Amino acid sequence: MRALNARLAGCRREGGFTLVELLVASTMGVVVLGAVGSLVVSAMKTQPQISERAQDVSTARWVLERLTREIRNGVKVDKATASSVSFETYVRHSTCGGSGVLASTSPAIKCEVTYTCSATTTKCTRIEAAPGVYTGTARTIFEGIGSSSVFSYVPNAAEATYIEVTLTMPNPRGPAALTVSDGASLRNATLTY
Repeated sequence: MRALNARLAGCRREGGFTLVELLVASTMGVVVLGAVGSLVVSAMKTQPQISERAQDVSTARWVLERLTREIRNGVKVDKATASSVSFETYVRHSTCGGSGVLASTSPAIKCEVTYTCSATTTKCTRIEAAPGVYTGTARTIFEGIGSSSVFSYVPNAAEATYIEVTLTMPNPRGPAALTVSDGASLRNATLTY
């Protein structure tokens, strides 16, 4: 009988939770789940803004790569300001300003390319024409520019052999503007000493 009573006494002391312990644990769980839910909702609200900004950066990098590639093929800078640059360069079109692409065995032709960026219209445009011609059909290559000071020149605008391009876009949801910058030397420039 003593052995049975000893066994029954051990069963009465089974571990468990009291009602107060369950209520405290439940309250803590609700608080933690609320904080996690708040973080998830906040992340979902900012995701479209982050995606839009990433798209702006991607587009600016693509435009910058195109600009620097044409500058590298450049022969000489004809007109240069902070918001516009005109230079002779080699292009892979059948005619200056045309849309026909040359065969890979044909040599590139020399054309005048003019880039103009304006914060007023928030656009950068490109004109391709015959050498020495600065007018033609302007094609928009980038929208959303925040500053007209896009181009800078080394050693100076009159004798430029290196062109730096800086695209600045306003950030409507933050204090700092987004800036993407690069530059290139005119590879085909005829240098005089």
